[in-house]
Amino acid sequence: MVPSVAPPAPMLRSGMRLVLSAYFVTALLIAGTLAATAQNQPRAPQPPPPAPYEPVAIVPPKPMDDAGFDALRKQLGEISQRKDRAGLAPLVVAKGFFWQREGGNRADKRKSGIDNLATALGLNNKDGAGWKILFSYSDDPTASALPGHQGAVCAPAEPAFNAQEFAGLLKATQTDISEWGYPVSAGIEVHATPQANAPVIEQLGLTFVRVSPESTRGSAAYVRIVTPAGKAGFVSVDAIAPTGNDQLCYVKDGSAWKIGGYIGGGEPQ
Repeated sequence: MVPSVAPPAPMLRSGMRLVLSAYFVTALLIAGTLAATAQNQPRAPQPPPPAPYEPVAIVPPKPMDDAGFDALRKQLGEISQRKDRAGLAPLVVAKGFFWQREGGNRADKRKSGIDNLATALGLNNKDGAGWKILFSYSDDPTASALPGHQGAVCAPAEPAFNAQEFAGLLKATQTDISEWGYPVSAGIEVHATPQANAPVIEQLGLTFVRVSPESTRGSAAYVRIVTPAGKAGFVSVDAIAPTGNDQLCYVKDGSAWKIGGYIGGGEPQ
């Protein structure tokens, strides 16, 4: 039986969340450019040879069963596609917005919720990734309670897993949490090359997998992983979720859900 131990309360590790954002959000936005210019660049160092590791089981997060929450996500998705700041403002708490990052709550109490959110995500930068990041949050139906903030839930939710086993995995492999992700479902196919018609070398179970997206050349749609069996291959980038990712948080304002906070380092302004 898989131990269903909830992950520890969100902790900000120096640089970790920024690295993850770069891997799984910003990397997607620039991957096309990298692929187009890769042949003109010096050859990147080869990743370390794959090696097997002890699998650590995960229980994927479940979607929230709340019609009001789903309605907010739909509005948020439409607004983020239009880059409509005026439309976004009523969906953010006017007061009490929190921005949890290294050093504590970095929200400016003198500013409104929408101003703090815009700063955290870089929404004021027209050429930045902020609005695309906001849309990605709207597309995630999962959320989990945030310890220390009564009534707040944050998305995307983390999976349940045995924290001690995962810590042992990091120690045994001498890796950082940013090098790991987990499949969004069981049975995901691992391909020999980053192509949909490439041979399938393995199917993933519900365990953590080692990820090295920076070594994926020529395709923004695939990411390189190493399976617990020690096989290196490629899976769709949408099939792997990062660990310790930034989170958008929601709270009830009266009877309605609103954006109440953000956890993470934020985007370059």
